[in-house]
Amino acid sequence: MTKRHGYALLAAIVAVIVAISTAIYVGVAADDGGETTPVVGGRTPHNSAAPASVGTWVGAWSASPAGSEPGTEANGMAGRSVRNVVHVGVGGTAARITLSNLYGQQPLSITHASIAVADTGDDAAAAADTMRRLTFGGRTSVVVPAGQQVVSDAVRLLVPHGSDVLVTTYSPTPSGPVTYHPQARQISYTAEGDRTEDVSGAAYTGQTPYWRYLTALDVLSNESDGTVVVIGDSLTDGVTSTVGENRRWTDVLGERLHAAGSDGPRYSVVNQGISGNRVLTSGLGRPAENPSGLVRFDRDVLGRTNVKAVVVALGVNDILRTPNQTDASRITAGLRELKRLAHARGLRVVGATLMPFQGHRGYRPHLEDTRQAVNAQIRSGKVFDDYADFDKALRDPYNPRRLRSDYDSGDHLHPSDKGYKRMAEIFDLNTLKGAAPAQL
Repeated sequence: MTKRHGYALLAAIVAVIVAISTAIYVGVAADDGGETTPVVGGRTPHNSAAPASVGTWVGAWSASPAGSEPGTEANGMAGRSVRNVVHVGVGGTAARITLSNLYGQQPLSITHASIAVADTGDDAAAAADTMRRLTFGGRTSVVVPAGQQVVSDAVRLLVPHGSDVLVTTYSPTPSGPVTYHPQARQISYTAEGDRTEDVSGAAYTGQTPYWRYLTALDVLSNESDGTVVVIGDSLTDGVTSTVGENRRWTDVLGERLHAAGSDGPRYSVVNQGISGNRVLTSGLGRPAENPSGLVRFDRDVLGRTNVKAVVVALGVNDILRTPNQTDASRITAGLRELKRLAHARGLRVVGATLMPFQGHRGYRPHLEDTRQAVNAQIRSGKVFDDYADFDKALRDPYNPRRLRSDYDSGDHLHPSDKGYKRMAEIFDLNTLKGAAPAQL
């Protein structure tokens, strides 16, 4: 080969590389959450190029739609900007969101939406140069039909691990009731009018302890190979944990998996806890408020992005809440069905024993017998692939029917911050490794 031919070949190779690099963009966010595949075409968001396809799409945050917000039946949040504040457990170079109108009785019209990294953890202001306009199929507006959800296009944004992220939506027309998650343990904000792309938080004078419409935030990440989904009740939702401090046990678990030198898999953790949730029984309404674990498993667990493992921490409310399920075999049968659904997708399932609640207003001796029977089944290995023994870790060694005093928030059911931390500390990260056992 002559030198001239060699230069020509080299130039051709460089041209091909440049062409491929230019083409590797994520135009929309409708993939299954696995390793990203280059997508070419569609509209590019007005404010930034679509993100380069480097990394893996994983769940950085999520919250299950739990019901319809009281007082929003007629107008929803018409004429107001809703700025949700969420904490991400994994960083990335691009982001996309999911908005839900599951409990709406009319279409939800979103005419403007944005995402930004929060300037601090305590207000509605965005960090400099992080405000991005969101699009949906290349358009800045979207209509979410009643009972449905929508995923935004991906947008290039550097999201640091452990940061708070602001997701803001504006709807000019009535669209109630609002689909919400009531136990956010995080303050979010509202403003009058369309202040969607305000970097300042000055206009956001309304405060709320709820997350509205927003149910998921995914990132394109080099820090994680997949997502662990935790489905649970108020003990997973983080009720009684310190507001704004991200001290749910799932937050601590995510930090453990992210820590340098961790012997666990490189997974992010998303929290699908709903306070009061049960395995077997849903709340009232159509669609049901507080849907049971069996009802919501497909949407809230299997529907999350790039799921690699599932943690199930449910059962205590089946015992405690009316009609007080006292047949332990029915509860464990429901838990085994959740495992079956996950195994059908090749997912490993780790369960949790039910923690004590003597001293709580709902405690009765015969309910304690049911709790012990459920735990015996879990410990026998007949319910899950593996389990975390939260009962053993948090119970009072001198009275195992009660939480240890320093792990008790004071209501004798929910842990303190220290108790939540303890739950995450005793969780064996290695139990999350691997796929589901082969089905015979």
